[in-house]
Amino acid sequence: MTGEMTGASPSTPDLAGLVVAGKDGAVVRVHVQPGASGEGIAGVHGNALKVRVRAPATSGRANEAVLALLANELDVPATALTLTGGASSRDKRVRVAGLSAAELEKRLGATL
Repeated sequence: MTGEMTGASPSTPDLAGLVVAGKDGAVVRVHVQPGASGEGIAGVHGNALKVRVRAPATSGRANEAVLALLANELDVPATALTLTGGASSRDKRVRVAGLSAAELEKRLGATL
């Protein structure tokens, strides 16, 4: 994880710009590494949350894995998450219904 996070210190990642308020929830920018050897939130990559998933980037499998992982990490039902952009790209936008931008940032901060 060294070199991937930005911010004041390694224990305090800079989440500014990753989360924006959206309609009926908040939207988080995500950079996905499909086909990874492990799964999880790996820190911050540029202006996005870096997420690693084992699923390959074929037939939407990585997208499904990202949504499932985020639902688990953020403690929200999978139905609360919607991929709003980047379906065929590593850089995605995920809407989290029912959470304010501040609450989403708080939950993300707790996972990093």
